[in-house]
Amino acid sequence: MTDTNTGGDVRLTGISKTYGSFTAVHPLDLTVPQGSFFALLGASGCGKTTTLRMIAGLEEPTTGTVFLGDKDVTDLPPYKRPVNTVFQSYALFPHLDIYENIAFGLRRRGVKSVKKQVGDMLDLVQLGDKAKHKPHQLSGGQQQRVAVARALINHPQVLLLDEPLGALDLKLRRQMQLELKRIQTEVGITFVHVTHDQEEAMTMADQVAVMNGGRVEQLGAPADLYENPRTTFVANFLGTSNLIEAEVVETGGTDLVVTAGGGKLSLPADRCSAAVRTGGKVLVGVRPEKISLAHADDAGKIAEGRNRVTGRIVDSSFIGVSTQYVVNSPAGAELQVYEQNIERDTRLAPGAEVVLHWNPAHTFGLDATQDIDAGVETVEDAS
Repeated sequence: MTDTNTGGDVRLTGISKTYGSFTAVHPLDLTVPQGSFFALLGASGCGKTTTLRMIAGLEEPTTGTVFLGDKDVTDLPPYKRPVNTVFQSYALFPHLDIYENIAFGLRRRGVKSVKKQVGDMLDLVQLGDKAKHKPHQLSGGQQQRVAVARALINHPQVLLLDEPLGALDLKLRRQMQLELKRIQTEVGITFVHVTHDQEEAMTMADQVAVMNGGRVEQLGAPADLYENPRTTFVANFLGTSNLIEAEVVETGGTDLVVTAGGGKLSLPADRCSAAVRTGGKVLVGVRPEKISLAHADDAGKIAEGRNRVTGRIVDSSFIGVSTQYVVNSPAGAELQVYEQNIERDTRLAPGAEVVLHWNPAHTFGLDATQDIDAGVETVEDAS
């Protein structure tokens, strides 16, 4: 069903938005491929919603152009653009039943025969048995699906989703992530989804643009962003990263060798930014789930060739599927380790001397001139 030409691409060229002296979105170029599920991800105030509103025509760009396919729509009002937007509030009509809510756009355009199209949409969002219900009789997730059906019945080239799952509880949100992905795959149109929730973006999107301070920090497939962050912001904002301050001692060849906390670590040169490969200071990164933990008494059993760091457990949290440890070491304070609960070693408790070890291939290197804590969520951010 998905067209392979650029007819449904969303292309932003040099688009920016300023309010007086404040720049909400710095000039950016972005292409959303036709038929993709694309996420704009970032903390509040990063410019993601403003970017979405400029695509929708609800916000006028200060500079730049918005193309939908080959058509410049920069100066078109929202109702003349082949896009529809689903907001967090759903904005369903409380006095109309679900059938009439979905039919609304067609009726407004003077379409006489709506039965088949509304029926198809009800089937798509799996709400055929709720056609005669009023919105207040539906759960939040069901109301969300009605809002999507109402938007899709107009056959937009692009569906814009502005934090659509923000009002749902965690379990329902997870279900709806899969549901929206299924709907997008079935209808094959371009979805552009704004969210501050990293897991949501990574679950649903083919491509993610991580935004920070009105700029796109990095763009790519979720797995690529997670495994190969190019900045400390992306490394910290997408999941958790251990970033260790180190000094490059050997360059050349396929691996770099660095010193950190008196020990040596190696990492693949092709997972380091260009600035790092020339030597000097580096931030060595490794994700908590890539690290294994051994009691100091078992240090001799660790395979050769693995990166290793000694330390002491200062905290541990059992969270069912895994245990999360916090370890202080000469290489860095509060290193995080996530160990799956398969065969738990009861010696691994606060106060225990341990060795952290991991495959050097799971290590990445970032430019040390960046803020090591950029993108780390604080308690205030999360609230």
